[in-house]
Amino acid sequence: MAMEMRQQLKMSQQLVMTPQLQQAIKLLQLTRLELQDLVRQELEENPLLEETAETEDISEPDVLETAELEVDPAENSTEFHEVETGEETLRDWDSYLDGYNYSSGEQYSGDDDRPSFENLLTRQGTLIDHLLWQLHMGQYSEMDVRVGEVIIGNIDESGYLRASLPEIAAASNSSEDDVMDVLECIQEFDPPGVAARDLRECLLIQARFMGMKGSVVEGILLNHISDLEKRNYKQIARALKVDINQVLMASKIIGGFDPRPGSSFNSDEVHYISPDIFVHKVGDDYVVMLNEEGLPNLKVSTQYTEIRGTGSIDNHAEEYISGKVRSAQWLIKSIQQRQRTIYKVAKSIIRFQREYFDRGIEYLRPLVLRDIAEDIGMHESTISRVTTNKYMQTPQGLYELKYFFNSGLSTSEGEFLASESVKNRIKEIIEKEDPKKPLSDQKIAELLSGQTVNIARRTVTKYREMLKFGSSSERKRHF
Repeated sequence: MAMEMRQQLKMSQQLVMTPQLQQAIKLLQLTRLELQDLVRQELEENPLLEETAETEDISEPDVLETAELEVDPAENSTEFHEVETGEETLRDWDSYLDGYNYSSGEQYSGDDDRPSFENLLTRQGTLIDHLLWQLHMGQYSEMDVRVGEVIIGNIDESGYLRASLPEIAAASNSSEDDVMDVLECIQEFDPPGVAARDLRECLLIQARFMGMKGSVVEGILLNHISDLEKRNYKQIARALKVDINQVLMASKIIGGFDPRPGSSFNSDEVHYISPDIFVHKVGDDYVVMLNEEGLPNLKVSTQYTEIRGTGSIDNHAEEYISGKVRSAQWLIKSIQQRQRTIYKVAKSIIRFQREYFDRGIEYLRPLVLRDIAEDIGMHESTISRVTTNKYMQTPQGLYELKYFFNSGLSTSEGEFLASESVKNRIKEIIEKEDPKKPLSDQKIAELLSGQTVNIARRTVTKYREMLKFGSSSERKRHF
């Protein structure tokens, strides 16, 4: 059968995502700090985009009731006061040093100009650096150092060795006996318990470091660590043939050991949460205010637009200016639309969760994205993007917008209770229980049923584990 090429017309409909639409969608899911970075980048790249001191009120589109967002200018402005100083004026020496940048020789005029304290700190040494320093400071042979570097390179952030002896021997071209000898030396390094292969070995190293070899502590760690986890102290006392008080004392000592000896060297940075929305109660109403701090007000520069179309520039330059004008206008509109959408979502959440804002977590209602989407006339995907990594400062505390969306459990009275409220009740029940006789999951489910909450035992287990509580046997205490 012969193949031939032909042309034909075909009409079809398809959704095309323009770059401008992609940018608008991207802006919705950015955090406030990420949006600030994006705006700063656009200010650097687009000469037609400028900052302005003027502010615009955020109002809702005409499809909904118009509600202007009133912002107190005093809260979003910074006053700068000039301080007259003369060369003859004596300075406070400590203040002078505090305001001096030793690296660049720059003098900072005030606290606002100085870098943050975190930027002045030196880099924290890692666990690997600390162990390598001890290895190279010791009097070891070249082969031992080579084996030790391979061992240290396979230690994780918690301080545990994550490679087997054969793997280390193959990587360092040595025997397993040599690897074991070096490993025993590294296990004597600081911090105590480092380079262990499991939790038992980690605790044993710390016990022997404290001179407890041959003690009840070592006996428990060698043969009865499972009984210790279950707090079966009587069984341990019978097996070791010691008094139960000695077992209780040994368990307290073991409880003071560090199961993650390398955690103190973790250089995890502190992440600060800056709320996107402030909710204040004024009288009987809740007022929503967007956090505009650090977000510059933008406008299209008139310096270039005035010369466009005058004939003083060539077509290429005029086309460039026109493109940059469109880009700047679209960015400004996208940011304004983003702020309006966040404002509308926050207002809708308050309408649905009014009892929570008035009375607390016990009155948190079940809520899904569809409810908000139908309320403000938007798609669920838009609500999902808006509520991701956005935080609301409320009279009840600081919460992510996702916090207000949760499933519900039915009550015997035909109502629904939010899952977060049920979790809070489970937490209160466990915190008030007798430590000697902790409640089982089935018993907690029965207690909740007595409070008109219909909940299965497996659901109690799920919520308990989410709250980081152990089982009844793990929570049991012996006094």
